[in-house]
Amino acid sequence: MSMSRLTGSTAAAERAYTIDVIAGDGIGTEVVPAAIKCIDQVARCEGFTVDWRHRDWGSERYRKDGAMMPADGLEQLADGDGIFLGAVGAPDIPDHVTLWGLLIPIRREFLQYVNLRPVRLLPGIEPRVRDAGNFDIVVVRENVEGEYSEIGGRAYRGRPEEMAFQQALFTREGVTRVAKYAAELAASRTGRLVSATKSNGIIHSMPFWDEVVSEVATSAGVTLEPVLIDALAARTVLRPQSLDVVVASNLFGDILSDLVAAVAGSIGVAPSANLNPPGDYPSMFEPVHGSAPDIAGQGIANPVGQLWAGAMMLEHLGEARAAQRLTAGFEKALADGIRTRDLGGSADTHDFTAAVLERLS
Repeated sequence: MSMSRLTGSTAAAERAYTIDVIAGDGIGTEVVPAAIKCIDQVARCEGFTVDWRHRDWGSERYRKDGAMMPADGLEQLADGDGIFLGAVGAPDIPDHVTLWGLLIPIRREFLQYVNLRPVRLLPGIEPRVRDAGNFDIVVVRENVEGEYSEIGGRAYRGRPEEMAFQQALFTREGVTRVAKYAAELAASRTGRLVSATKSNGIIHSMPFWDEVVSEVATSAGVTLEPVLIDALAARTVLRPQSLDVVVASNLFGDILSDLVAAVAGSIGVAPSANLNPPGDYPSMFEPVHGSAPDIAGQGIANPVGQLWAGAMMLEHLGEARAAQRLTAGFEKALADGIRTRDLGGSADTHDFTAAVLERLS
């Protein structure tokens, strides 16, 4: 039984969650089972249960049926408490087919308008830049409009005059709600909010973004610093410790959060949460990394990003102690020198997962 359908004393006595699992492609099929083992152990320790509904959706399904997920796939997910995603993408299928066939429809249909991407230096991991300090950054990315809108098209295909246009979409409601989330998060931390912009070169959408974010930040009582995205990228490398909460449009947030993760040691450790803050729809949790076809099937993938995404999911479900226990488990393993190859270690996926499980009890 789902927690969303539990009330009163029943909820207190039976904490149970229904989570849809989409392992997807490549290393997703390796790191998702590893994370599920750890989450199940944490659940036993903390006295709740997780009912995993496994969905065989992804590129293999596309090759057989011509679709990444069933026609009623979104309806199948709608009554769950969350979605646990691994990775999407395959070398023989164009990325726009795989992403727009699975990941992006879920984000948009369920109004997961906040993409939350925390990055901090984890124990035992050296940053990839000198003098990085001990930074702790959260990128709050607008997740359903902006530069990734569906408005656009192509004309004169195959002719010399062939053309394509893509229309960015920024609505007052869309910018306001993501800015409000970021401002409230900043208020709970240092009170400082950086807004990624490019209003010196993008004449309409970015000044509009600046205006709306400024209004929200003023209302929330936080200190706002608008920074041009090119300067912000350089600052992320040169002075990451100067950043706390960053709010950004869909494109800028996507790129910037990958950069921050790389600075922190590896994109393999970075998690993300696709949130519907009002709770009207299920939220989705995934690592930032892709399907990594170059190492898929070798058993060497880093499961930290998936584990951290699982901890974010547990916290979102209200299981804060379980989230802390899971986070402490993989942090202790890293602190003890157990690292996968992308972090300069020799552990494989199984070894690292086993080390985390030992530290969860």
